[in-house]
Amino acid sequence: MPGWLLPVIKSVLPYVGTIVSAAAPVFTNKSSDTSTNQTALLQQQITELQAAASANDAHIKELAVQLQNTVAALERGATLADRRHQWVLVFAILALIISVFALATAMYRLLA
Repeated sequence: MPGWLLPVIKSVLPYVGTIVSAAAPVFTNKSSDTSTNQTALLQQQITELQAAASANDAHIKELAVQLQNTVAALERGATLADRRHQWVLVFAILALIISVFALATAMYRLLA
């Protein structure tokens, strides 16, 4: 199992119940009885749709906050990785300069 899969599963698992319950049909079913009050049924359906839209709005705002936190964490990680890369580059250049100096010194001693 890939190493990245377990943290993804752990982060998604708490939301599975919410996703399943949100996907379940929650709206009023139309009955086959046409003698029921159409106006009351339509009003109830409108109320349910408004409640669902409000719930969706709250979920979208929560997801936006989570996405903002994730992007901020990724930016911090990228900044840290960039700083580490710069230090590695500095040390590599320093090692190259020292090795060229050591090679020049060895060649001088060999030929002198």
